[in-house]
Amino acid sequence: MPAADPDRLPVFVYGTLRPGGRNHRAHLAGRTTAVRPGTLPGAALHDGPGYPYLVACPGRSVHGELVTLDPARYAEVLAALDHLEDCRPDGSGEYVRRRLEVTGAGGEPEPAWVYLAGAAVEAALRERPALIASGDWLRR
Repeated sequence: MPAADPDRLPVFVYGTLRPGGRNHRAHLAGRTTAVRPGTLPGAALHDGPGYPYLVACPGRSVHGELVTLDPARYAEVLAALDHLEDCRPDGSGEYVRRRLEVTGAGGEPEPAWVYLAGAAVEAALRERPALIASGDWLRR
């Protein structure tokens, strides 16, 4: 189900921000209203030094969760996630945040915020891939 406010999208989490992950506890636990399964088509999951990166890749998909942030804390939590992911307004950070279509458990695509590898990280991964074939960080 799409978010009512076009700027207050759920966040697609696929690594350490997933429930049970160390960054979920630190940044999302108690700050969400819903967590649902989701799949991002057209992306590949790569193993970084202790955390994953997403890179656009036709024919692949990544599994994770769609996390609905508590509306009262939405801006605060999204800013904290941007900081955690080194997501910079100019796009030069370790990750970039993009609005992409994620397929929910019911099979319907919906918009969500997704953190992708930033340009420098993506270039390095394309040169030396560290692909997680399952597309699932929990099954790596």
